[in-house]
Amino acid sequence: MEPLFSIITVTWNAADVIAPTVESVQRQTNTDYELLIIDGASTDGTLETVRRMSINALRVFSEPDNGLYDAMNKGISRARGRYLIFLNAGDAFADDTVLARLAQLVGSNPGVIYGQTQLVDAQRDVVGRRHLTAPRRLTAASFLNGMVVCHQAFVTRRDLAPEYDLRYRLSADYDWCIRVLKKSPANAYAGPAPIISYLADGMTTRHHRASLWERYRIMCHHYGTWRATLAHLGFIPRYLKRRLSGSANVQ
Repeated sequence: MEPLFSIITVTWNAADVIAPTVESVQRQTNTDYELLIIDGASTDGTLETVRRMSINALRVFSEPDNGLYDAMNKGISRARGRYLIFLNAGDAFADDTVLARLAQLVGSNPGVIYGQTQLVDAQRDVVGRRHLTAPRRLTAASFLNGMVVCHQAFVTRRDLAPEYDLRYRLSADYDWCIRVLKKSPANAYAGPAPIISYLADGMTTRHHRASLWERYRIMCHHYGTWRATLAHLGFIPRYLKRRLSGSANVQ
C-alpha cells in the first residue's frame, strides 16, 4: 500500500545539517510516509548519520548526480507516495503535527497543499518569516509576485509532478511550481501556522542575483515578457525595503 507522503531529501556532504531534518520527520505524529534520501555520493558521513537514526520507511539512494534538480528528478521517479514533499538537508518540519495537519486536507484531493515558512539559523533558532507570505488562494498567476510559496512548503500530488527542467541551474523549482499549478484542479491552504523551517543558507541565497535572472526568464516564458517586466518593476520597492531592513535574500 502506498504511503500518503513521500518526503524527498536531497543530500551531498550534508553531515553537519542532516540530523535536524531527519529528526523533524521522526517526531511527526502522523507516520503515513516514506523518507527518501537522494544522496550525491557523499564522503563526509552523511549516510552514516542517516542510517544511525531509527525512522519509518527509510529508503536511501547514493550515487553521483548532475546537481540538485537532477537529484530531485530521481526522487520523483522513485517516490511511491500520493503527495511529494521536498525537504532538503538543513530544512525541517516546523513542528511535530505538520503531517497530521496536511493529512486532514487530502480529502478533497487537492493538487497542491501549501503553507507558510519560517526561517531558522544554524542553531535552529527562528529568526523570522519569509519576506513573501503564502496567499490564502493560490493559482499559477500568484507566482507573478515571485516565489510566494517556499518550495519546501509546496506539497504536490505525485500524479501532477513533472520532472524539473535541468536547463535552469538555480530556479528550476520556480518553473516547476508554476507548471504544477497550471495542471492543479484545486489547492488547499494549510493555514497561518508555519509548516516548514527553512535554513537560511541555501544555494539560492548564495547566488541570489543569478537566481533572479533565471526567474525572470522563467516568468517571461510562462506569463509573457510584458507582464514579467511589469511584475519586476513592482519588485523594486520591495527589494529596497528589504535591503534597508537588512533582510536575508532567501526564497
